[in-house]
Amino acid sequence: MLRLYNTLTRAKEEFQPIHPGEVRIYTCGPTVYDYAHIGNFRAFVFADVMRRYLIYKGYRVTQVMNLTDVDDRMIRGARQAKTPLSEYSKVYSQAFFEDLRALNIQPAEHYPAATQHIPEMVALIARLLERGYAYQAGGSVYFKVDAFPEYGKLSHLEERQLQAGASGRVDADDYEKEDVRDFALWKGWTEDDGDVYWETEFGKGRPGWHLECSAMSMKYLGTPFDIHAGGIDLVFPHHENEIAQSEAATGQPFVRYWVHCQHLFLNNQKMSKSLNNFYTLRDLLKQGHKARAIRYSLLSTHYRQAQNFTMEGLAAAEAAVQRLQDFMANMQTAEGTGTSVDGLIRKAVQQFEVGMDDDLNISLGLAAIFEFVRDINRLLADGHLSQENAQAVMAAMRQFDRVLGLLDGEETAVDADVERLAQERELARKRRDFATADRLRAEITARGYIIEDTPRGPRLKRQ
Repeated sequence: MLRLYNTLTRAKEEFQPIHPGEVRIYTCGPTVYDYAHIGNFRAFVFADVMRRYLIYKGYRVTQVMNLTDVDDRMIRGARQAKTPLSEYSKVYSQAFFEDLRALNIQPAEHYPAATQHIPEMVALIARLLERGYAYQAGGSVYFKVDAFPEYGKLSHLEERQLQAGASGRVDADDYEKEDVRDFALWKGWTEDDGDVYWETEFGKGRPGWHLECSAMSMKYLGTPFDIHAGGIDLVFPHHENEIAQSEAATGQPFVRYWVHCQHLFLNNQKMSKSLNNFYTLRDLLKQGHKARAIRYSLLSTHYRQAQNFTMEGLAAAEAAVQRLQDFMANMQTAEGTGTSVDGLIRKAVQQFEVGMDDDLNISLGLAAIFEFVRDINRLLADGHLSQENAQAVMAAMRQFDRVLGLLDGEETAVDADVERLAQERELARKRRDFATADRLRAEITARGYIIEDTPRGPRLKRQ
């Protein structure tokens, strides 16, 4: 039985979906004002592994990931670039989806953009005003923190902090930790906003950042829904504010399980754009690193542990992925007459699921897989692995990879032109035209592949 650590209760809890056989997940997505860095993608890769494991366990998953396409930073960026906000955000939205594909992150069912859901946000504000949880001041609308007694229950802020801070108002989309003040639901227009505004019953302005996730999650998932996921830095103020405005508006619980991923550090310092201390995925790909290795690096540490990203660690991740890919390729060479591998497969599956059921403990899951790889490699080396058993082994590995996402996808496929060159080289070898065979091998190598000659024919793998 799957158990998840719930930030709300600070305890591991048995996962029980609200609707049998179905899981509804909301994942806080990017603010599309720049290229996302790999610290952001650690949280997205974690959410992907969680989604994949829920599907592995037989659940039907509906996932929503928002795109924040209006906030203070985006407006500043668009004005500096002298381009409309929609065009400015479009560049980074497209880049984000390209990065998701490169990292083999399964697409969510919905990617709602904030600017496309203004009516839903306006209706939510109207409901909060009607119920006495919000008020208008200076052209803006604010949530009244002291009207919601449970404020602070997610971030576990102390009562004295809440009392000390609730008398003021904050207009910024984000603010310092423990700065507890009434937050903006609707931000009245200022000259700094330029042409970014909507005309509503509250006046000319735009929504606050926290409001969008409440409005869009409830539209696509209903309330309550099962899991809200995001980075640990979103617990306060963002997720705390989501709870307050959502539960105040509906009078019922907002989310059952809150699941948060810890920070990614770069050389032991928190990775962030404000510190200019980050890599984008594109930076690493340009340096020649492989997307699957980056994915492995980001998923290989348990999500509730802070992770330190280093180039040495990335090199180790590349070696680990290559080992898995080589293992699958080597299964094609099995020609032994050994006994059944069913026991080894059952053991690996049981250990993998025990680890993943324990709050998605990927470290235990990976350990089970690599122990399985070692056991099977011994059988192969000793000539005790039949091709029939090898096929069963590969089927088991493909099941594990439904969760890992390391062996499938475009990156692991061999380029069709390289396949053709390999076939031509094999024909040249059979003709004993070794000069042509050597030339074709060199061309294959130049295209980034290694060709290995095996009893079953040539085998290609990426360098």
